[in-house]
Amino acid sequence: MRVSVVLCTHTLERFDDCREAARSVLGQSHDDVELVLVSDGNDDLYERFEAAFGDREDVLCHCTDENVGLAAARNEGVAIATGDVFAFLDDDALADREWLAELVSVYEDRDVPAAGGRMVPYWVAGNPAFLPEEFYWLVGVTHCGFGPDGDPDEAGEVRNTFGSNISFRRDVYEALGGFDPEIGGRTGEKNLQAEEPELCARMESKFGHGVYYTPDARVAHKVFDYRTDPGWLVDRAFWQGYSKRGMEVLVPESTGEESDFLGMLLLSFVPQRLVSLVRSPSLAGVLQVLFLFVLTGAVGAGYLYGAYVWRNP
Repeated sequence: MRVSVVLCTHTLERFDDCREAARSVLGQSHDDVELVLVSDGNDDLYERFEAAFGDREDVLCHCTDENVGLAAARNEGVAIATGDVFAFLDDDALADREWLAELVSVYEDRDVPAAGGRMVPYWVAGNPAFLPEEFYWLVGVTHCGFGPDGDPDEAGEVRNTFGSNISFRRDVYEALGGFDPEIGGRTGEKNLQAEEPELCARMESKFGHGVYYTPDARVAHKVFDYRTDPGWLVDRAFWQGYSKRGMEVLVPESTGEESDFLGMLLLSFVPQRLVSLVRSPSLAGVLQVLFLFVLTGAVGAGYLYGAYVWRNP
């Protein structure tokens, strides 16, 4: 089974990280891999791709005519890919050597339209003591509460996995028309960043299944220093809440997992943390409980703002 991995970036500042991500794809144990490198409207970056990888038969380099955003850039990469499966990796991620082998094993063993895996943290600037694992999704890492039954160690069907560790059968992706650039590339007041939930909601509606999650297919996500800044995390939480409300308006069937997670957060995780803190007090424990409430409040505020903005979509 041939797998085409689409890897996009748009600035020379990310070239070194993107090259490292590319090398992790080319070092896979699976023996039939094609890497599609997409420069999003940056000719200089495209030339760097060609210089670094252009002599390889298993690498295709492409440059979009202009900066079109991640969703559209991915679609252009897929358009020139030749694989039976399309997989996606971000320019700040590193794939485990067995990543694609694990995804392929899912497709060979199960009749599923899509498969994805677990995101693990690569703390570039160190693990912030105040950040609770329930909110690791803010930094692109599989969080406590993710999974078919809220267990990230359990395999099974979910709505979607993270965009840096997700794949689709070729015929499924083509039947869906790929990512919607309007969802992943809006500008102005109604900006949304929800390509994967939207696409996978359409997939579930058309094919009756979501993404099969296998925790053994692992990708490490680089968490740079700015992503561990409390202010950045609160701002990100706000806009994620906003996006949740926008998705409820545009794709009502796409938001069930967030509601389930909120229920687990309020009814299970928070009480468990409070009990644990009473039994074993620690400064890190106190900070994480406090920040858990702060981030939950930021998500709620973003949702309310989204309810105002999206009242007349």
